[in-house]
Amino acid sequence: MEKNMQGKIWTEKFRPANFKDFIGQKHIVDKIRSMVENKNLPHQLYAGPAGVGKTSLILIVAKELFGENWRESVLELNASDARGIDVIRNEVKNFARTKAFSDIPKICILDEADSLTKEAQQALRRTMEVYSNSCRFCLLANYSSKIIEPIQSRCAIFRFKPLNKEELKQIVENVVKTEGIKINDKTIDLIIDVSSGDVRRLTNILQSCASISKEITENLIYDIVAAAHPKEVKEIVEVATSGNFIGAREKLLEVMLKHGLSGLDIIKQIQREIWNLNIKDENKLKMVEKCGEIEFRLVEGSDEYVQLEALLSQFALYGK
Repeated sequence: MEKNMQGKIWTEKFRPANFKDFIGQKHIVDKIRSMVENKNLPHQLYAGPAGVGKTSLILIVAKELFGENWRESVLELNASDARGIDVIRNEVKNFARTKAFSDIPKICILDEADSLTKEAQQALRRTMEVYSNSCRFCLLANYSSKIIEPIQSRCAIFRFKPLNKEELKQIVENVVKTEGIKINDKTIDLIIDVSSGDVRRLTNILQSCASISKEITENLIYDIVAAAHPKEVKEIVEVATSGNFIGAREKLLEVMLKHGLSGLDIIKQIQREIWNLNIKDENKLKMVEKCGEIEFRLVEGSDEYVQLEALLSQFALYGK
């Protein structure tokens, strides 16, 4: 435990150092590698969900182009912290217009670029155009639709996707082997399922579990990620669809208090368990639709216990 607490954060420790170590996104990596080999890098927009390798890939590009002193030729900003027009006009513009140390243009990385205001994006598009000889821009975003069209048209757009099960399993096995962790195949499948293709979340779960015990079990994972066991959630839904609304409500409250779950946490697990019920498919579809409606109400700020009780009451009707 002491070793894990004092060591590096695993998301950084196991970050790939080169193209060879990079797992997943092969359709993108091959194109980027070719650009780096030809030293002909355009402005780029990396779009995709969190934890799929966007930041890791552009850092590999920087290291391949500039070598050990890559930090001198790279400006990395997180747009969620600094997303106003002043940052673009001052910090970014000053970096972009200064001459590069070599013949290769510098790289400005704007992480979470979809958090930039529209005014900041308008200022950025002009900066990208004027200083393209001395600086290349790489924008990282979860949603490319939030980037204005003039910027998208100036960039080569690469769309990242969540890693598949085999790729995630390869990452888990690498971490397990390096850190000397005991874990069985069933537990690995659970971690992969919980992480939903997000490598950052996957490695954080592994490190959190390993800091408690070198032997990772399913129960330990459920405790760490603050999730109810599928059997408990399924029992809630089965009791509700049997017509026992009071029993389902009591079981739901017990599970939520036991695991410290919010309404949004439990409703996503309920939605997954609906498909395992032994009822008509027509009723399953109605139940899923009701889950979506209740989730929307929760996001809008409705009382979670009132809304979840309303959900269970509908389940009791659909089960008949």
